[in-house]
Amino acid sequence: MRPKNIVLGVIGFDCHSVGNKILETFFTEAGFKVHNLGVMVSQEEFINAAIETNSKAIMVSSLYGHGEIDCAGLRERCIEKGLDDILLYVGGNLVVGKTPFAQVEEKFLKMGYDRVFGPDCSLEHVAELLHQDLLSREEKED
Repeated sequence: MRPKNIVLGVIGFDCHSVGNKILETFFTEAGFKVHNLGVMVSQEEFINAAIETNSKAIMVSSLYGHGEIDCAGLRERCIEKGLDDILLYVGGNLVVGKTPFAQVEEKFLKMGYDRVFGPDCSLEHVAELLHQDLLSREEKED
């Protein structure tokens, strides 16, 4: 089985790079073909990279608290570009302040993200969910 292509990056004006490299290494070792866009990535860059690499998922990271602003509208832009079924994962410190994670998750799910993760999530769990979600999408296509 060939590794599934995924796009990974840190959105907006966020320049937190250490976690991004950890994610790249982890997901590569978990069997994915990771296309890491680095930091300070625009929505258009995520979308263009997903199209160019035939990726099945976009994994957005944000640690500086402005993810709510930076991530708004990504699902709609994906649909406009023909990426109707791409998985959208988002994780990190997504909002400013001490908002309960359940509220943050609800907000991002309403924005069209398939999965939402806090900064203390288990990467093993994320990889397991990603494998399951990708398999589920493949089964729907068959």
